[in-house]
Amino acid sequence: MIRILYICLCLFFLNQPVWADDKGEAEEVVKGKLDAVFTVLENKDLDQQAKKRAIDQIVTPMFDFELMAKLTLGKKYWPDLPREKREKFTERYIELLKTSYLDKLALYTDEKVIFEPPVEANKKVHIPTELVSKDRRTSILYKLYKPADGWKVYDLEIQGVSIIRSYRSQFDAILQSGTIDDLLRKMEKPSDN
Repeated sequence: MIRILYICLCLFFLNQPVWADDKGEAEEVVKGKLDAVFTVLENKDLDQQAKKRAIDQIVTPMFDFELMAKLTLGKKYWPDLPREKREKFTERYIELLKTSYLDKLALYTDEKVIFEPPVEANKKVHIPTELVSKDRRTSILYKLYKPADGWKVYDLEIQGVSIIRSYRSQFDAILQSGTIDDLLRKMEKPSDN
């Protein structure tokens, strides 16, 4: 019995540095991307469209948009969708998220990001941050998991509100009385009409 307890304790302590490394890796991914984004935002030689393109290239690899789309529709709607509807929804969802994100960046003045210690949560890592401007502090929680190709963001919480849950609530209201085609039409950009 003592030998089993000893083995369990050894395994527990051997796994601790791995999680510490994982938390550090995840934090470095977020820090590195945000530093690159702020460098672009502060570049006076780039116009707004050039900044958006550069930021899109920096940020897109950090997010698992496909997983976010799946989580947003959830078990209630995703499993029954045909493949082509899943693809169309995912495409529009990615466009919606990117447009929202890039439009908000246009409001950048001189904000700074404060990082709090990362937290391990069920084999995932949460990176709490605060975006600090002259007159406001905004809490942003980056939620990451680690697939084979490195750490990816699967959700963001802004001031405690999850993007996944927020969109799920909006989409659920449409899908309760309509179809996926109704939702897809509402998700179209004005230029798509």
